[in-house]
Amino acid sequence: MGFTQETAEVIALKALAWLAGNDDLLPAFLGSTGASEGDLKARAADPVFLGAVLDFLMMDDAWVVSFCDANALPYDQIMPARAALPGGQEVSWT
Repeated sequence: MGFTQETAEVIALKALAWLAGNDDLLPAFLGSTGASEGDLKARAADPVFLGAVLDFLMMDDAWVVSFCDANALPYDQIMPARAALPGGQEVSWT
């Protein structure tokens, strides 16, 4: 199932809210992206930043499962949502 960018942004915003409420993962996200806590709100409407949120989430299957369980989403929805955001297209190495 393909996603519109708008649908993907909604999922990514949910992921951002989930991360912001996760005291264990939030520092790891901020450290890996170079974002500050102030950037979370300021860049929440930036599709590129939202793509970074989903990239981070997909780094660990346990994070995907936890996020999806908390938001009643099927586990296979994160990758196509990421693909619908800027920079999420599959890379062809040939």
